[in-house]
Amino acid sequence: MLRLAAAFVAVFALLACGSGDGESSAARTSAAGLRLVKVGDFDSPLYVTAPPGDARRVMVVEQGGVIRVLRGGRRLARPFLDIRSRVTAGGERGLLGLAFAPDYAASRRFYVYYTGRDGRQRVVEYRRASADRADAGSARTLLVMDDPESNHNGGDIKFGPDGLLYIATGDGGGAGDRHGARGNAQSLRSLLGKLLRIDPRAAGGRAYQIPASNPFAGRGGARPEIYSYGLRNPWRWSFDRTKGDIVIADVGQGDVEEVNFMPRGRARGANFGWRAWEGRKRFADEPAPGAVFPVLQHSHDDGWCSITGGYVVRDPGLPALRGRYVYGDFCLGRLRSARLAAGHATGDGPLSLPRVEALSSFGEDARGRVYVVSLGGSVYRLAAR
Repeated sequence: MLRLAAAFVAVFALLACGSGDGESSAARTSAAGLRLVKVGDFDSPLYVTAPPGDARRVMVVEQGGVIRVLRGGRRLARPFLDIRSRVTAGGERGLLGLAFAPDYAASRRFYVYYTGRDGRQRVVEYRRASADRADAGSARTLLVMDDPESNHNGGDIKFGPDGLLYIATGDGGGAGDRHGARGNAQSLRSLLGKLLRIDPRAAGGRAYQIPASNPFAGRGGARPEIYSYGLRNPWRWSFDRTKGDIVIADVGQGDVEEVNFMPRGRARGANFGWRAWEGRKRFADEPAPGAVFPVLQHSHDDGWCSITGGYVVRDPGLPALRGRYVYGDFCLGRLRSARLAAGHATGDGPLSLPRVEALSSFGEDARGRVYVVSLGGSVYRLAAR
């Protein structure tokens, strides 16, 4: 997740990329009439989401291994799920992701991504016992990934418009993707440094299924779970809930933080370039076939340290931001917005909103409202004045 500069080393780490911090008139206009509404304080929150179709509940993921419930705007005393006994937390490890199945109302299935006690990354299925409480005894492990370092763990999981589960993984950690002959991100034999896509339903004695349309399904020497590759640490990424486009904010090495954009379905088999490229800057003199360059990048020379990916805003209550991507940086804490398209972005600039210290994540609820998360504890909702 976070790659952290000195300030984050003590707490947590994330992403990086670079372009100037100049404020465009489009960004200033889109920020008019916006505010951050505080919805609660939590213990090292990392993510916010909601069950599909549930307009009453919002779930807040805490790094230590707890999922909290906000119901009707009020935090419930009892957590939805508590798996602290199974989670290794601290630095970039912990309970990192949560996704509810599209048919959650009927199937009761949801999925978490966390760092286990053995340091390996896990994707595990659970079922709910009630609307406010999970069945902690229903755990079914889908995927376990060896992880050579404690950082660059990815962890953001989401169901796509195709109903399949997408899993973002980091490159295995350390500097320069140093594990393996050419690192993990460019290796099709490794699940690390990737966006994976699976059908999480068990079948034929297997914990999950491989979609036949995955780009490397049936190809020798490649993991069939891989959907996209060449990522360093895609800590926070998202689907545009209206169009289905993918936006991946990838944390950089030492110079550049980047945002990658692909229209719906076009990320299939895409190579985002790491470690040959850090943003649009050459990092290693080695091939990265068909590398796709970011639509936005920001420089560490401008104070960026770890990019925090957000969402294309579709909240009907925020017409000024409709269709604009909102994101930020862990160190700078300034919220920004831009309009994204294939190959380029326009109108990128900061929003006229207060800084959010230790900006660890964004989130989206069932109504499309966008949340802003501080690792320090506070969770806010982006709202109109």
